[in-house]
Amino acid sequence: MRINKSEAAALLLKEDDVLILTHKNPDGDTLGSGYALCRALLKLGKKARVECFDPIPKKYDYMFEGLDVIEFEPSYIVAVDVADTKLLGEGFEKLYGNNIDLCIDHHSSNIMYAKKTCLYEEDAATAETIYSIICNLGVEIDEGMASCIYTGLSTDTGCFRYSNASSKTYRIASEMIELGVNNGAINSLMFESKSLSQLRLLKLSIEGMKLYFDNKCAIVTLTQKMFEDSGAHENESETISSLARQVEGVLVGATLRERPDGTYKVSVRTHAPVDAAKICSKMNGGGHKRAAGCEINLPLEQATQVLLNHIESGIKEAYEE
Repeated sequence: MRINKSEAAALLLKEDDVLILTHKNPDGDTLGSGYALCRALLKLGKKARVECFDPIPKKYDYMFEGLDVIEFEPSYIVAVDVADTKLLGEGFEKLYGNNIDLCIDHHSSNIMYAKKTCLYEEDAATAETIYSIICNLGVEIDEGMASCIYTGLSTDTGCFRYSNASSKTYRIASEMIELGVNNGAINSLMFESKSLSQLRLLKLSIEGMKLYFDNKCAIVTLTQKMFEDSGAHENESETISSLARQVEGVLVGATLRERPDGTYKVSVRTHAPVDAAKICSKMNGGGHKRAAGCEINLPLEQATQVLLNHIESGIKEAYEE
């Protein structure tokens, strides 16, 4: 059942023991949304905690600074920025997949798995939706919440460079800065600071990039050997997803990231008029018009060909519409 932001707030006001789930391979929006909501609920005197199936990268430590992990038996489960239960991670999907009371999201590919879904596709980030819900909770946003919300907005808009950043997004970001957010430090941490292992992985990525369809498509493949040779952790490959799209003339940039079991996680980034979500939906994935993802359980050569076939169709369809 789909509900609005005020209805989502009303439901949360009735609950006291709230577990907030983020998606696996966590990014700034899922974590920012989760910890902003958690801080708001704690401020209301409720018990709340955030859980993620995968380890949280160290650069996000400031989001839960000063928060104690509260042990309690949850009576209400909320998923934030999670369009499909499979994105929770295999362990969490088995544990919580059929018991999620409320999903707060902005992905048009949401499969409506929760009992109640607060879905606003027009919001640039789930953090934008969370901001409105917190306002409806009657909670005064403090600097801790503001930093979380700002991070979600910044990361899901590519530091406000993507077309999904609306005037409303900018207004909320401005308000968060007025509340004390160090936007320069957060933007630097999210988009500029890189470890030596990340730089080594980036070098290998660029060297292995391949172009297709008259240079309208660029593919980057990240193998387990590349992670081993660079010393990079998988969560350090997050920023590489947009690398291929940055090549002049490229309409579709895609990254194939090999998992330890030999399957591939695919990230697709596009420029107008090509729709990344449409491309990935044909491979049982989803996301947004300019950023989407899916999984391909095939060997590399076959996985690449499947991906290229759908990208080629996606480019043709975009120019036929």
